[in-house]
Amino acid sequence: MGSNSTHCAIRTPLFAIGERFKCLVNSTVYGDLMTQVQLRLSQKTLEEIDRWVAEGRFKSRSDAIKTIISFYEEREKTREFFRMLVTRSEEAKKHPEALIPLEEL
Repeated sequence: MGSNSTHCAIRTPLFAIGERFKCLVNSTVYGDLMTQVQLRLSQKTLEEIDRWVAEGRFKSRSDAIKTIISFYEEREKTREFFRMLVTRSEEAKKHPEALIPLEEL
């Protein structure tokens, strides 16, 4: 990963209005300020992303990468939820008296 630069840094007074607008849009659309990062990918991976963009699956390389990261984050949340269910299931087997029948809910 390379150096980070925040999109919302105001460089000159001429860019102030445009930069502030980009910050407002980013924080509204994405819920947080966006940071630009440098990323190294294999040529094969980049060609695959470019093909997806050309096919219209994504608007841009950036959109593709952000979506892939979102899918990964969602997968990790699902895995954590599954681990919690397994733990609770094991606890229920050890202490069935602690279970509440569904009819009582």
